[in-house]
Amino acid sequence: MEWNIIFELIDPRLMVVVAACWILGVALKHTPGVPSWSIIYHVIIAAILLSVWLIGFGPESVIQGVLAGAFAVFGHQFVKQAKEARTNDKDV
Repeated sequence: MEWNIIFELIDPRLMVVVAACWILGVALKHTPGVPSWSIIYHVIIAAILLSVWLIGFGPESVIQGVLAGAFAVFGHQFVKQAKEARTNDKDV
């Protein structure tokens, strides 16, 4: 799947939500007492709330919020694992 397809699914107005959720996820990861398994739930809820605030309440804003939150989590994991793979390749 290409990144362009993902970008077409998310409303361009919500790219700021993706960035905010990415930052929120990183901040929560470094916050003591926040379990790692709960971070995705915090990010998705924040994305939905921000999307509803920016677009207005409705099914589309909820779906867009879930997509924006998921894209932020996926993007972070993609970058993290790419860095780890590069580090592991150097060790071999």
